[in-house]
Amino acid sequence: MYEFSIENMGCGKCVSAVTEAIKSVDPEASANIDLNGKSARIETKLDPSIISSAITEAGYPSFLKRI
Repeated sequence: MYEFSIENMGCGKCVSAVTEAIKSVDPEASANIDLNGKSARIETKLDPSIISSAITEAGYPSFLKRI
């Protein structure tokens, strides 16, 4: 389980875009995205940098908070 800080999220459409970005690199990932906290907890087998890059490329700069 990885926790990411995600910038620029402000609405449900943003949450959908972040979810799609995660699923595009790992269809098996499970993501719990907190819009108010601008964070996400993601269960994945991939390296967290791959997930972070996908989210950032979708327009939402992300940073790993903890493992």
